[in-house]
Amino acid sequence: MKNKKNIIVIIVSAIISIIIGIITKDAIIGSLILFTSIMNSYLASIGKKESYITGLISCLLTSYVSLKNNLYGLFFFYLVIFAPMQVYGYINWKNNEDDNNNVKIRAFTLKNSLIIIFACIIGSFLLGYLLTLIPNQKLAFLDASSNIINFCGVVLMILRFNESWWVWLFNNVIDLIIWSVTFKNNGMTAFSMFISSLIYLIINVYGIIKWSRKLKEKKLTQK
Repeated sequence: MKNKKNIIVIIVSAIISIIIGIITKDAIIGSLILFTSIMNSYLASIGKKESYITGLISCLLTSYVSLKNNLYGLFFFYLVIFAPMQVYGYINWKNNEDDNNNVKIRAFTLKNSLIIIFACIIGSFLLGYLLTLIPNQKLAFLDASSNIINFCGVVLMILRFNESWWVWLFNNVIDLIIWSVTFKNNGMTAFSMFISSLIYLIINVYGIIKWSRKLKEKKLTQK
């Protein structure tokens, strides 16, 4: 049943990606970004290490599109930081799988939560200021916030923390704002990224439900 569900998700994701790619006249890069973004998020939500394979492809393609839209913060983080982290994430998840080849989920304390929140706020302001110094940089502080929060989410996901989904939920909202404004100003060239962010948001909510449920089941079995 699960295999059938995964096949359906793959087929539907591919069809949606191709259709959006054709509509935006970006049938190759646009379709690939959307498809790998959907699969990356979906596979992570069900705890599969293969999410990092599609994640690596998505990072490389997103860095290219970000550069074209003068979002230099996104370009740098996706190419120099996020892409290598996908490789490490795959290795770490592979070494921490259960008998069903699903990743073993963890949870952290209130202290960890406060550290992440303050790190995101401080990092966003610092990076935002640096980005304002770059000519033609658009939406500097939103760009910075997206990257810092996304970075924290990626790290927490690699370390298998359930809270990574909540961090990404906040980041998804920021991403939607960025790509909504970019889509409004630059037209169809950013439409695929807007759709990708929207689908990310939907699957992110699914990931929160899925991982929270698994974490509860883990706690019950340990009692």
